[in-house]
Amino acid sequence: MHIIEHYFDACGFDLRFVQGGTSIYLWNLSRECAVRGHRVSLVTPSHGQLERIRELHPVEDLDYVEEYQITIPVDPQTWPSHTDGISWTLRTTAHRAKIDGVELYLLSNEVLDQLPDTFYPPYESKGTDPVFFKPLIFQLDSIKFIRRWFAEDEAVIHAHEPYYHYLLPAAFAPDPTKSVVSTVQSNMPITKMVYRPKVEALLRSLDVQIDLPPRQPSISEPLDVAMSQYQSLTHLHYEYPTDSVEVYALVVEHADLVGFLTPGQLEHYATFADTPFEALFARLPIARTVQRAAHKFFVAGCAVGDHWLAVDRSAVDRSAVLSELGLDPSLPTFFHNARLALNHKGQLELLRAINRVLDEGLHANFIIRCLSTAGGDHAYFREVAARHPERIRLEFDRVPEQQIVEYAASSDFCVFPSKFELDTFLIAQGEAMACGAVPIATAQSGMAHYGHVQDPLSGPQRWTATGYALHRSFAEDDSVLVDALAMTFREAVDLWTQRPAEHARLSRNSIETARQFSWSRCAELHLAAFHRLQTGETPEVSDNDALARGWFHRLSPFAWHERPEEIAKRAVQLADPDAYQRVADLSPRAAAQLFEAAAQRADFEACARLAPALSDLGAWEAVRDRSETRLLPNHDGWTVHYRSPHASRVSVVFPDLTGSSRGRPTVTDLVRTGEVFKANFDGTPPSGALHLALTLASGRTAFDTIPGPA
Repeated sequence: MHIIEHYFDACGFDLRFVQGGTSIYLWNLSRECAVRGHRVSLVTPSHGQLERIRELHPVEDLDYVEEYQITIPVDPQTWPSHTDGISWTLRTTAHRAKIDGVELYLLSNEVLDQLPDTFYPPYESKGTDPVFFKPLIFQLDSIKFIRRWFAEDEAVIHAHEPYYHYLLPAAFAPDPTKSVVSTVQSNMPITKMVYRPKVEALLRSLDVQIDLPPRQPSISEPLDVAMSQYQSLTHLHYEYPTDSVEVYALVVEHADLVGFLTPGQLEHYATFADTPFEALFARLPIARTVQRAAHKFFVAGCAVGDHWLAVDRSAVDRSAVLSELGLDPSLPTFFHNARLALNHKGQLELLRAINRVLDEGLHANFIIRCLSTAGGDHAYFREVAARHPERIRLEFDRVPEQQIVEYAASSDFCVFPSKFELDTFLIAQGEAMACGAVPIATAQSGMAHYGHVQDPLSGPQRWTATGYALHRSFAEDDSVLVDALAMTFREAVDLWTQRPAEHARLSRNSIETARQFSWSRCAELHLAAFHRLQTGETPEVSDNDALARGWFHRLSPFAWHERPEEIAKRAVQLADPDAYQRVADLSPRAAAQLFEAAAQRADFEACARLAPALSDLGAWEAVRDRSETRLLPNHDGWTVHYRSPHASRVSVVFPDLTGSSRGRPTVTDLVRTGEVFKANFDGTPPSGALHLALTLASGRTAFDTIPGPA
């Protein structure tokens, strides 16, 4: 089999050039496939590093030159100084190095050779510096190169991260010798868009004729506006002008397969279940595109480095390592290792929780690494570390990898409170677990493969559990997450001191779980998918997948006939009375079950629909009368009272009504007293209904609309 790997940064063959984790992923995968006897060609820019690569590896200059002119239309609102577009006359050459059985093809021209130190254009270049389009020029050049150099080859083109290859699937769709597999490496917003006239012009330059995905309709309904603007706080969705086109839709419509690093990442991208984006996503065209293309999705896998999987925890002198760091080896030790990213990695909440428990007198060590390549750090982090110098080791700098191995192997717990579902596989957690550290991590879907659960000691998954799962977070400076971390730190210390055998069991489970994720296994998953393409096997969405995602309309006739009990159970879980009534009668008992599920999900429309079928209207009356909004005496503002036994946080979302294309709402949390959330507001209340964001005790986020003050 010939596999053509494609990515903007594929320099993982030499760590001296690496700029990001995807390049390491790509190189390990390429090498594993080559070991199995497959021809692997890897196409990437030279990034102005060609001569340096020559000094380190044999490089052959190929008989390939592509000369062309290109003008990229640009949005005049974003590029006011380039209203006629951005033009280049380019001469592209190709160069080949053969390393570890992989053919590495390096493309070079005036644009691709820019930014030799960082490779990636800084976001600040958008609108001002044409270097911003370097990844797009790579798309054009790589398509031209593959078309010419591999013209007669039957091959699978394996491209990574849709934003860096959204032209490729359409460009090769007419070619019967080429299949295109896209892998979603990171959870960019699924609605990420680019300028439509630009895409149209570039596809024309490649002689590609397709219908682009439909234009995004403007959002106008008040609740939709509130939900959409709220997403600017969650990193799940942003608004774009109507002259834009969705990158992901363009890829999945024309790719032959779409891979994800983990099962949880795939499921997250399919439904956005229980996230603040779920309800809005279901209203957008991209949701229909996803369902239409879901038969193409597969789990491509990811891995922990082989040297981490071979770590022997007992060979590390824990006492010496912790003493050298100024910590007490007799205390339980918590470890965090990530780049400095306050919100993505939940590090602000992590330090707030550490400060709280240490102020309270918790006896524990914390090794906190927040890598900052720019040499920066964070003043609050320094302040907390200075308050507890004998309990916290804080690092921002790079250290040798063996030192990090020793940190992980000397730790009893690893902490990864990542937020916004931005992590996909999270290699650093797997590395720490491979060393025996018990995880304390958010229950992001993309990280579910690591086996941490809400109740690892007595819950139904306790025998396979690896550690503690905290509810997902989609809020900046999230006090709910701080509370959960602090509580779990206390539980973990109690476990380590009072129940060492249970901690040891979780540690063994962590090691066994992490060791499942090898590059060998990852290659096998990919090759199996590629083989299915070559043999013409037609994928389909299974009834199990449709049922799990709540896609009742995608169930087969066989499922409706042979699996009614399972369908009814899932319909109750999702509070879907229509699906339930297709397989069972809506008895008063069933109505009560559906109603309770709807109330727990904050699906109050379903509650209203089910109310007439209830034998006892008390539950409906409590839901119906859940809110009270009224003016305060003497016109001294207004007040909101909201009752919910299922919420841990209730926030009023005030949309930005100035007409901004990316309005940012004002969000005010109500104060909780038992099951009642309330707040007083100054001034004149907004006209119309109020929109609330509810963070439920289950970890789900939902929205509610209530009457405004009379």
